[in-house]
Amino acid sequence: MADMRTFRDEVAGWAAGGPGARAQELAELLGVHTAVLVEGLSDRAAVEALAVARGRDLAAEGVCVMPMGGAMSIGRHAGLLGPAGLGLRLVGLCDEREKPFFDRALDPSWTPRPQVHVCTADLEDELIRALGPARVEAVVEAEDELRAWRTFVRQPAQHGRPREQQLRRFMGTKKGRKIRYGRVLVEALAPDRTPAPLKDLFAGL
Repeated sequence: MADMRTFRDEVAGWAAGGPGARAQELAELLGVHTAVLVEGLSDRAAVEALAVARGRDLAAEGVCVMPMGGAMSIGRHAGLLGPAGLGLRLVGLCDEREKPFFDRALDPSWTPRPQVHVCTADLEDELIRALGPARVEAVVEAEDELRAWRTFVRQPAQHGRPREQQLRRFMGTKKGRKIRYGRVLVEALAPDRTPAPLKDLFAGL
């Protein structure tokens, strides 16, 4: 059965050098008109979790959240999905240090004009600041990782570091952890505490 996951897989294969005919067929079949280009799976998890929290079905709306496997892949994905490829509207979500890659790949003269929403450090940093360290630690406890967290902060390298930085680093220390916290931190947000990059992204979708 054709769905947005299948389309995303076809685009990933196309970006890796495979054929693109099936991706084009699926884009038409599914009515895809917008691609939200994100760096990785944790960003996709956060965007999709916020969509659920807001009662939105992005796939039904023709919006594909596309993880690229890193910001340096933006040029390839923009070429395949933008005006020279499938003709989709492109929206980006990236870390501040990765913005130059997006600036070089997304031409502001394209119609519709691409939009890029920038996180101050990264999306985890935005979510941790929005929630506050105490609330994030409560989420860590709810995820049954309090013991791992306490072991982590006792490491010499963590001594003296701000709690926000420790939490951000903790989320990147185990495979799959960033993806999980991308989702659960968004789920823990109050509606009025959505970080600006995510809030602005959804306002434009």
